[in-house]
Amino acid sequence: MVSVILLFVLGLVLICFGGDKLVDASVALARKIGIPQIVVGATIVSIGTTLPEILVSTTAAFDGSAAISAGNAFGSIICNTALIAGLTQLLRPVKKVEFGSLAWRSLFFFATILALTAYGWFTGHFDRMAGIVLLVLFGVYAWLNMVRSKSEEEETAETEESLEELKKISLPRNLMLLAFCAVLLFWGANLLVDNGIIIAGYLGVPERVIAVTAIALGTSLPELVTSIMSVVKGCENVGLGNIIGANILNLLLVIGIPATVTGIELEAQTVRVDAPLGALVMAVLIVPILFRKKASRIQGAALLAVYGLYCAFNFF
Repeated sequence: MVSVILLFVLGLVLICFGGDKLVDASVALARKIGIPQIVVGATIVSIGTTLPEILVSTTAAFDGSAAISAGNAFGSIICNTALIAGLTQLLRPVKKVEFGSLAWRSLFFFATILALTAYGWFTGHFDRMAGIVLLVLFGVYAWLNMVRSKSEEEETAETEESLEELKKISLPRNLMLLAFCAVLLFWGANLLVDNGIIIAGYLGVPERVIAVTAIALGTSLPELVTSIMSVVKGCENVGLGNIIGANILNLLLVIGIPATVTGIELEAQTVRVDAPLGALVMAVLIVPILFRKKASRIQGAALLAVYGLYCAFNFF
């Protein structure tokens, strides 16, 4: 059992390291080929930090563990919002938010999660057709980011020192670095899923509970690293934007890819608890910011309290 736990931890480490380096390499590559920074933050950086969730869910779908595949997506949204955004807003609330940039992404998120919840509630699964629709919506989301990029404030979550070093790397080597990081993420995702299932069986904990807590937290480590670094550097909007972008990609890709490949059967708790709670915590985070143009520590404390209750509910 000790070896299983060590392999599980190794998976988390590989995901954290690979995801962090992938973000830096992606931003450096985007700068080389002239992509606007806002597009990088909303698409490439968010894809980089969401790759662990995508790989874990896709791997789980191929392994026939649908509870992990679906639970990880909604669990990551809850973790990103209630734990990570809650922590950063408690430490240093966002003081000024660009309304237009936040509003359309928030509307896109809520429309998608409400439609998915309703579909899952009535059908009990996300079939291939639902997966294809989500992938098409990802194309729409990427296009909207490109179209609106010129009118939105440009800011990213990278460290200048690491980017200066990465700029010196040639384009072929940069692509090789991206591939290497992807391999680390894939290996880490396999270790996380395989050993997470073993641990769940040993403890008698349902796979869904492991998916929405331990695995969701593990795959959200890149978002946690990015958000904490944004607070340290005084760029709170970067962390907030990355959380929203990552949550959108959790719906479009983390669910969309495995649903397209194999289809996803849903547990009742996923559509009755996890999905509605994901929408609720996002509302707690976003709605006050849209009205007040800034966040507060009260929001952060409330979100952290919700996450604590959610974990307790799942385990006890």
